[in-house]
Amino acid sequence: MNTGEKTSITISTTVNAPVKTVWDYFSNPDHITKWNFASDDWHSPKAENDLRAGGKFSSRMEAKDGSFGFDFSGVYDEVKPHELIAYTLEDGRKVNVSFEESGSGTTIVETFESETTHSYEMQRDGWQAILNNFKKYVEASEK
Repeated sequence: MNTGEKTSITISTTVNAPVKTVWDYFSNPDHITKWNFASDDWHSPKAENDLRAGGKFSSRMEAKDGSFGFDFSGVYDEVKPHELIAYTLEDGRKVNVSFEESGSGTTIVETFESETTHSYEMQRDGWQAILNNFKKYVEASEK
């Protein structure tokens, strides 16, 4: 039964890099295209990012075999450098991403409103896979 209420899903990871580095890798389109996908058979061939309140972002996610692809886009509601990115996706769902220095690393916590097409687990696992890919990319780049 769908009551129309959106469920919030929260995922997180800790990246072994300073918050300034993590912020840059998370928000710079040159980096976004290198980590913004959930599995190795996908890629993100283009990304645009105007990181400010009212600014827009867009990235393209595609299967490498060309069988499927989609655009992921929205508008920023609030940006606090090295702390918080809050945005609204083009379908109206809200997303908050917080960055917190913890020891020698940075903890990222993403909370997003679920959609009704895919299961809670599929959405959580997909977003977590992208965040895990981000962690892997940053840590490999910083060695």
